[in-house]
Amino acid sequence: MSEPALVVERLSKTYANGFTALEDVSLTIETGEIFALLGPNGAGKTTLISTVCGLSQASEGNAKIFGIDTVAQYKQARTLVGLVPQELTTDAFETVWNTVSFSRALFGLPPNPAHIENILKRLTLWEKRNSPLMALSGGMKRRVMIAKALSHEPKILFLDEPSAGVDVSLRRDMWTMVSDLKQQGVTIILTTHYIEEAEELADRVGIINGGKILLVNTKRELMEQLGQKHLVVTLANPIATLPESLSAIGATLNNAGDQVQLSYETKDTGRLGELMEMLAQTQLKVADIQTEQSSLEDIFLSIVGESA
Repeated sequence: MSEPALVVERLSKTYANGFTALEDVSLTIETGEIFALLGPNGAGKTTLISTVCGLSQASEGNAKIFGIDTVAQYKQARTLVGLVPQELTTDAFETVWNTVSFSRALFGLPPNPAHIENILKRLTLWEKRNSPLMALSGGMKRRVMIAKALSHEPKILFLDEPSAGVDVSLRRDMWTMVSDLKQQGVTIILTTHYIEEAEELADRVGIINGGKILLVNTKRELMEQLGQKHLVVTLANPIATLPESLSAIGATLNNAGDQVQLSYETKDTGRLGELMEMLAQTQLKVADIQTEQSSLEDIFLSIVGESA
């Protein structure tokens, strides 16, 4: 097996005022995967990324990037990392081309105009290559930050709220770029509060709140283990009361008497058949059947709500 891209072991971060931003966080990110870290504001997402990337010092624990200790071997580890922070920190008077090229030079790499050109074209920045950053929109500046992070050809890319301040069109372009990077073997870790972003991109999802990792799993397993299905059976003829056999399995009748409803866990695959069998026994005539599956957002809100 290949070396994991990132291994975080019992990482904690407590500030001088006593506030604990991270508490005993352990996490393993496999090489080549896209991992989405979800959490409300103040959950510890940015602190975790900052600590792993060496911008903040951990109080306890350690992190390794491709087996390289991020503290003891900081310089070596940092060359493997591309970081796109939340805040837009760019020289307003410099051009796009010079900004991205200079970023590559900071890592001691020789000029590679073809590589810089490729990045700018993939991020739809090529037409703006000679424009000063001060002339760009917020979304374009965000793209420049990503271009800077990719300039030295990192093996692992951290995207901290990459869609913040970006319109829907630019967000979709960014998603395409992230998927392309994965195909090239780049490991990507992104924090986001756009649940749709995690659903679209991530292989696995982690949920963090109060500085603690609450859960890590694949999207499919999350849906199977924690998802809910809501079944609505519309009857051809309204009824006054629900038969006892249906009430016994948790079904309910709406006020109009024309819909039988049942909610159950996604993993409980037998409930649908059970309801349909009992409906047949009651000889109720069915006009329509609809099912709804809970979304990743529903699961996220339920987990964060429980931990609050």
